[in-house]
Amino acid sequence: MTEPRPFPAQALALPGPYLLFLGDTVEPGYAKTAFGLRDWAPERCLGEFAIDGATVSTGLPSMTPAEARAAGARALVIGVANAGGFIPQAWQAALVQAMEAGLDIVSGMHMRLRDIAAVRDAADRLGRRLVDIRQPPPGIPVGSGRKRSGQRVLTVGTDCALGKKYTALALARAFKARGLDADFRATGQTGILIAGGGMPLDAVVADFAAGAAELLSPDADAAHWDVIEGQGSLFHPAYAGVSLALLHGSQPDVIVVCHQPGRCGMLGHPGYALPSIEDAIEMTLALGRRTNPGIRCGGVSLNTSRLDATDAAALLASESARLGCVVADPIRGGAAFERLVDACLA
Repeated sequence: MTEPRPFPAQALALPGPYLLFLGDTVEPGYAKTAFGLRDWAPERCLGEFAIDGATVSTGLPSMTPAEARAAGARALVIGVANAGGFIPQAWQAALVQAMEAGLDIVSGMHMRLRDIAAVRDAADRLGRRLVDIRQPPPGIPVGSGRKRSGQRVLTVGTDCALGKKYTALALARAFKARGLDADFRATGQTGILIAGGGMPLDAVVADFAAGAAELLSPDADAAHWDVIEGQGSLFHPAYAGVSLALLHGSQPDVIVVCHQPGRCGMLGHPGYALPSIEDAIEMTLALGRRTNPGIRCGGVSLNTSRLDATDAAALLASESARLGCVVADPIRGGAAFERLVDACLA
């Protein structure tokens, strides 16, 4: 079988294992990088480190940088993905402390580590690496809209940080378990850290974002599947542009709509209500037909982490009956998730 053309960027060579830095975060949705690494790359995560004010925890052992270094850690990974991707001044002393303990710093923030004088000076003085993940490769073209060979699934959502990455990772793993040729294609900093490469789509100049999505998922064998990590939401007042560029550039044959029951307001913008699942399906298909007229919805992924097993199973069944499509929680797995895999591949 023909292998897909490799993504035109060097694979990341990151120093690990990691100590996950949570800063002073109080919103679990903003700690998605830490949670993603804990759940999908646990062998690389030794513990967590936070500063005063933090209320979020991954459940990993709490360690100082010195303790983590003694346990074998080689890097502090900023496990936060806040609105705007900035590094507050309140974090700088902790980052310097980590470097003084012998750790390199890995960041997926928009703010560049070397643009922070205290961090840059400490790294130069101590000989530590500063690694910024959100670095698009050079030479990204404008999107062409050309239909590419191969097959593609894109996860989309009613909001940010509610399961698009987890759903894509679970689907890619399930496809491979069935013997299919499949790749997970990362589009955000957490996915890139997990996969070891990808395209930081929200760091690409807007005119080139659709072209970046095309590069990420190139021509492939007709039987090959790319499972593409979604970003933001077409309904989000801040991030809809990224979501639309990804939709047009990835040209998905199948979408899976992700939603978290019980969430009412947009993350970071509580004055904006979430759309219904039906509206998300309708809008995504209407806009996606611009570059792939054959686009279809494979089903719905619900993040039922706030529910017990009995209530989650009942909700999945009732929503499937109400919407007339497969509804599953990929993290819970089971028969519902196998039906979602079937529907995507149908």
